[in-house]
Amino acid sequence: MRRRTLLAASAAGTLSAAGTLLSACAPGRRRASDGRITLRFQSLAWQQESIEANKQLVAEWNAAHPDIRVDYVQGSWDSVHDQLLTSFEGGEAPDIIHDATDDLADFAYGGYLADLTGLLPQRLKDEIPPQTWQTATFAGAVHGVPFLQEPRVLIANRALLERSRVRIPTPERPWSWEEFEDAAKELTREGTHGVAWPLKEPVSATLNLSLSTGGKVFHRGTDGKVTVRFDAADQRVPRVIHDQLGGDRSAARTTLGMGGSDTLPGFFGGKYAMVPLGFSYRQQIVQQAPKGFAWTVLPSPAGPGGDQRQGVSPQTLSIAADSPYQKEAARFIDFFLRPPHMVRLARGDWMLPTGRTALRDPALHTRRHGWATGAALAGRLRPAPAQSVRGYPEWKDKVATPALQEYYSGAIGMGELRERLVEDGNLVLARYQR
Repeated sequence: MRRRTLLAASAAGTLSAAGTLLSACAPGRRRASDGRITLRFQSLAWQQESIEANKQLVAEWNAAHPDIRVDYVQGSWDSVHDQLLTSFEGGEAPDIIHDATDDLADFAYGGYLADLTGLLPQRLKDEIPPQTWQTATFAGAVHGVPFLQEPRVLIANRALLERSRVRIPTPERPWSWEEFEDAAKELTREGTHGVAWPLKEPVSATLNLSLSTGGKVFHRGTDGKVTVRFDAADQRVPRVIHDQLGGDRSAARTTLGMGGSDTLPGFFGGKYAMVPLGFSYRQQIVQQAPKGFAWTVLPSPAGPGGDQRQGVSPQTLSIAADSPYQKEAARFIDFFLRPPHMVRLARGDWMLPTGRTALRDPALHTRRHGWATGAALAGRLRPAPAQSVRGYPEWKDKVATPALQEYYSGAIGMGELRERLVEDGNLVLARYQR
């Protein structure tokens, strides 16, 4: 499942959703007269395969643990932040919370999420690499178990790629950003653009891909406070996108306001040879591509020295700080994320598991549908630059998104983009760090 950008729900919708959750969660805090505990698990699974995998694992747990029942509650990525905030403040949050690391910072610093450091078994701690644990670590405490993640890849029209003169990249020999620019030009023909950048939500893609060129944007000082910078390394990837859109026109300008799914009809129709997308979009392509359409998965371009790092915000499981059954909730999380179960969840969401053992499963290394390419990139994934920055959602929504959209459209230049991201951005972050 692709990590959906959280949308601002309307006040009425938010209150309605929160109210439903509040009423649903209340009984989960009671111990039955026979001593049985009921835990509420709010899942954000949305694809049918993923929902089935989640519900099956809950059913398997309940069959084996009659004294600790888990009730499955369906949540939504579109409203989860406001929904959780309301339920936290009302003291009625789910015991077990499915979310993503880029949404956890304010909840963690606000004291709403339990510190899992002493609750999780060593088996689970050892399964997940240290750099992945960093994505859910705030002020030295672990507030979520990162379990699914997805690299950004290039989905390419295989027929157009093979007819061109470009070298086909591999995880072992990726394109540099310069080679990617040349390939996009070569693939641009009458009626076909070399690449389509879906930039309705430009911030995450820009920041996460910029890790490969040494970009950081957010810098934490010795006093612990974060400031925004936008140096040459941060500017490299935005310049590539900008120049493809407004310079050589190897990128389609019509996709500037599109989300990833919006580009697929044009991709299938030959309007674009390549589309940079999250790894999980492969599921939509399998479902929607016309019969006989040939496509392939390529690694994202690499920075200097073949640097293939990119930022990710893994999906997480957390425990509410005010849950009276934290130990029992941690036991369920341990069960839910056993290596074979993690593989089932990853395949259901068309993503990569974070666990070392799960990632070695042969089903995730087949060439079919590009699984092997994604699995080969797992070791290059790092915490997204904004992972632990308080105030990032406001900086993204009010400063970075409009500034990047204007830059990519050609309305402003790099100088004004830098000024707005840095000067306006630091004013926003300062309010959260007093």
